[in-house]
Amino acid sequence: MEDFLKKWGEAAYTSVGFFWMALWAFVLGYIISSAIQIFVTEDKMQETMGDDDAKSVLLGTFFGFISSSCSFSALATTKSLFKKGAGFVSSIAYLLSSTNLVIELGIVISIFLGWQFVVGEYVGAILLIGISWILIKIFNPKELIESARQNLKDGEDDEEEDSKSWKKKVKSAESWAKVAKQYGMEWKMVWKDVALGFTIAGLVSAFVPDAFFETLFINSGKGNTDFTFLEILEHVLVGPLAAFMTFIGSMGNIPLAALLFGKGVSFAGVMAFIFSDLVVFPVLRINAKYYGWKMAFFILFLLLTSLVGASLLLHYGFDLFGMLPDPDQVKISDTEYFKVDYSFFLNIGFLMVSAYLIYLGFFKMDDVMHMKEMAPKSELLETSLKYSAFVCYAWLLGGLFVKFLI
Repeated sequence: MEDFLKKWGEAAYTSVGFFWMALWAFVLGYIISSAIQIFVTEDKMQETMGDDDAKSVLLGTFFGFISSSCSFSALATTKSLFKKGAGFVSSIAYLLSSTNLVIELGIVISIFLGWQFVVGEYVGAILLIGISWILIKIFNPKELIESARQNLKDGEDDEEEDSKSWKKKVKSAESWAKVAKQYGMEWKMVWKDVALGFTIAGLVSAFVPDAFFETLFINSGKGNTDFTFLEILEHVLVGPLAAFMTFIGSMGNIPLAALLFGKGVSFAGVMAFIFSDLVVFPVLRINAKYYGWKMAFFILFLLLTSLVGASLLLHYGFDLFGMLPDPDQVKISDTEYFKVDYSFFLNIGFLMVSAYLIYLGFFKMDDVMHMKEMAPKSELLETSLKYSAFVCYAWLLGGLFVKFLI
C-alpha cells in the first residue's frame, strides 16, 4: 500500500509538472491559432486551391500552416474548401499542413523532445503531403472524388463568411473579441484531451515498467539506439496503434511521445506516434459522414501509408546526417518542474494574457457571436471523455495530497 501511495504521488506530480512546463506554449499557440482563424477566410484560400497542380498544392500547404488548428477544426475547414471547389490533393495538403505544420505543436515538442523532433515534425509534414500526392496520382481516384463532392452537395450549405479584408479585421475591436471567443473555444475543444494526455503520461511514468515497452516496441529499451530495419518498421506500425488506443489529440500526446522516446522507442516510432492524430477512429467516422465510407477508407489508407513512409525517411535521413536525437536528452522523472526560471515567468505572463482574453471575449463583449465550424463529434465519445477528465482531476488532486500531506 505504501508503494502504491508513493507511485500515486509521483504520477500526479509528474502530470501536473508536465503541464506546467508546457502551459505558456499552449497559451501562445492557441492565441496565434485563434487570431489566424479569424483573420484568414476560407473563400480567399479556396480561390487559389481550385487545381491539383504544384502551385495549388503549395498554396494549400501554406494556408494550412497559417491556419493551424485542432484536428476537428481542420477536418471541417478541409471539407468546406473541398466543397467550394478546391482540388482533392490541395485539400489533403491543407489538412496535413494544418495539423502537422503547427506552430503550437512545434513549441510543445521543443519543450518535451528537443529540436530534432521539431525539425522532424515540420519536414515530416512536407513528406506526408508529398507521399500523399504521389499516391493520389498513382491511384487516380476520380470516381471517389466525384462521389465525395456529390455527397457534400447533398448536405447542408455552409454559412456565409465575413467578407471584410484581413486588414480591416485587424483594426476592428469586434474581430479581436472574436479572437478571444475562438481562444476560449480552442480550450473547450482540447481540455479533455489535455487532461487525459498529461494524466496518462504521469501514470505511465510511475506505474508502467520498461519491460512493457520493450515487448510492445521490439528491442526498445533505455540506451538502445541500434535497430534493424524490421524493428524500426515494427515501431512505425505500432506507433499509430498506440495513438489509436489513447484517443487523444496530438497536443495531449506529446508528453506520451516523450515517455516513449525516453523508454527507448526509436525516433521513427515516436514520429509515427505523433503523426497519427488523423488515423484514429473518430476522424475516420467524421470523414465517412462527410464523403462516404469508401472515400473515408481511401483517406485512411492514404494517411497511414504516408506516415509510415515519412517516419522511415525521417529516421534514415537523420541517421545519414548524424542528427538522430539521444534518448537521454528526455528527462521524464526526477525533474524540478516548478523552479523559478524562464518558464515560471512565461507562464505567469501568458496566464495574465489568457485571463484578459477570457474577460474580453466572454464578459466585456459577450454580444459578439463567432461560429467557427467544427467537425461533428460523437456525443457518446465526448461524454465519456468529459467524465474521464473529471476522474483525472480527482486522481491528480488525490495524488498531490498524498505526496505533500501524507
